[in-house]
Amino acid sequence: MRYSIGELAHRTGLTVKAVRFYSDRGLVPPSGRNAAGQRRYDDAALARLDVIRVFRDLGVDLATIRRVIDGEATVAEVAAEHAAAVEAQIGVLRRRSVVLQAVANRDSPPEAASLAHQRALLSEVERQCLVGDFLADALGDRPELAGVARTLTPELPENPTPEQAEAWIELAALMRDAEFRANLRQLADGHEGDLRRDLAAEVRDAVTPAVVAGIPPRSPAAKAIVDGLGRDPGELREWLDVAADPRRERYLELLGVINGWAAPESLAPAFDWLAEAMAA
Repeated sequence: MRYSIGELAHRTGLTVKAVRFYSDRGLVPPSGRNAAGQRRYDDAALARLDVIRVFRDLGVDLATIRRVIDGEATVAEVAAEHAAAVEAQIGVLRRRSVVLQAVANRDSPPEAASLAHQRALLSEVERQCLVGDFLADALGDRPELAGVARTLTPELPENPTPEQAEAWIELAALMRDAEFRANLRQLADGHEGDLRRDLAAEVRDAVTPAVVAGIPPRSPAAKAIVDGLGRDPGELREWLDVAADPRRERYLELLGVINGWAAPESLAPAFDWLAEAMAA
């Protein structure tokens, strides 16, 4: 059966202009011409147009469609390739959606929203570089701190929730904070000797019960607790100035959100109590 361009358009749901476009590019060559020189097409052309229409509706490019029509690739192979590409695009769109939602929740000014977008849409490789640079600067290349580095490493899921995306935005800013890095490096330096090793745990175990019991920090009982730590007052104050940095606790909170961990215990009340007790 022979079809005119208009008949092909009617049967396939395409416009006459589209049919002529595909014909001019050799994707649907005419099988002949009538006496007036008008192009005529056969059933094979009709079948090709059906394939083209379906693939174009699915976003497949013309070069790939030509490969199928020329027999260089099968419909199944092209469908598999583009299914994988669509899944990747869905992932990108999903991440963009949660980032936009996170930025909206933060109600940031335009310049801050732009920075947040850049930080949150980092590729996995770029995220790893940022985290690696942060940990190397904050902890140094010390085998004995490898376990600490692992506990401080954020693992942003491939499809984060809006809460995780928002946490990553803030965490990325913290990791770029040079002063915060320096404070962590000072704490890490304390692991070289026994003086500060596990001191945070000692303070928690000794001071938290006093805070809960309501023991005044400027009391003889408080002095006994501080003395019981067995630390040089000057070195203890130096450690406390760094350890009590609120950015450190905020980092751990954000890390918990990103990694799906339970919220960490706050040591701020213990640190505040200890600072006042030492001031007395």
